[in-house]
Amino acid sequence: MENINEPETLRKEASAALDEIARYYVGNRDNISKILASIISSGHVLLMDYPGIGKTFIVKLFSRVLGIDSRRIQFTPDLLPSDIIGTKVWRPDSSNFQVVKGPVFSNLILADEINRAPPKTQAALLEAMEEKQVTIEGETVRLSSPFIVLATENPVELEGTYPLPEAQLDRFMIEITLGYPDDDSEVLNRRISWKTDDPSSGAETLLNAERLIEIQKFIEASVSVSPEIVKYISEFSQCRKDPRVLAGPSPRGLISLMRISRAIAFLENRTYVIPDDVKKIAQEVLGHRIVLRPELSLEDISGKDIIREYLAKIQVPK
Repeated sequence: MENINEPETLRKEASAALDEIARYYVGNRDNISKILASIISSGHVLLMDYPGIGKTFIVKLFSRVLGIDSRRIQFTPDLLPSDIIGTKVWRPDSSNFQVVKGPVFSNLILADEINRAPPKTQAALLEAMEEKQVTIEGETVRLSSPFIVLATENPVELEGTYPLPEAQLDRFMIEITLGYPDDDSEVLNRRISWKTDDPSSGAETLLNAERLIEIQKFIEASVSVSPEIVKYISEFSQCRKDPRVLAGPSPRGLISLMRISRAIAFLENRTYVIPDDVKKIAQEVLGHRIVLRPELSLEDISGKDIIREYLAKIQVPK
């Protein structure tokens, strides 16, 4: 017999996990809420921020609190696809080739400075991020579940980097910027009390992989999206016709916006999506999917600015 209290238990567990992460993260709580929303809707995250903000720390913190395995891959110009997905090795004792799995076989992958690796290596993640599997010398191998990639980029140091192609950017559910903390003294005071640069090991583990999958399934099955909200989300396709835009949000992007809006509704203790859920996350979901015309490259305008304009223009359902 189904436990009628189970949905409320799942919400409480997700909320407790968010509170635990907020105990250690000095910054805007909305940022970690959006990252958690992406994770519980099975979406990948691109962290676009300056060095020293705490991107690596955040990944370790999420891994610890959610109770899932994590691996860090440092992307460099000499990194090979086999260094990520693995390879086959000849075993003389058994007279056959054995698959040696790479670091991508984990629940939470930190792809650090992903734009420092050449396109061939970046492409090794494409199949993994979309289909949750990799192909190692002709053999298809399923990845662990859940499987989430949190990639980082430094927006100012571009020498020796390889910009991510639109096809790969489109596989990230959100692109988010953490920004500098409002009060650096709080960071310093916490460092004194923690007595370590990495206090993530002290965070309490509140979930596990199986429980996280249950939350993902509950959101998919039980958080509803009304026809009015579906139409509202679809209206963002208008961006494709904007004269400043070379390529607008893909259907995958609009689906991602709907999926993460459901996760936000879940975190807000609702089983239905409201317009504010969509508005809260639209820039992070759709902004990096906007390709501006080359002649606008010198103007101070971004994809998120375009989405912000359409948020103001598109009629909100009542």
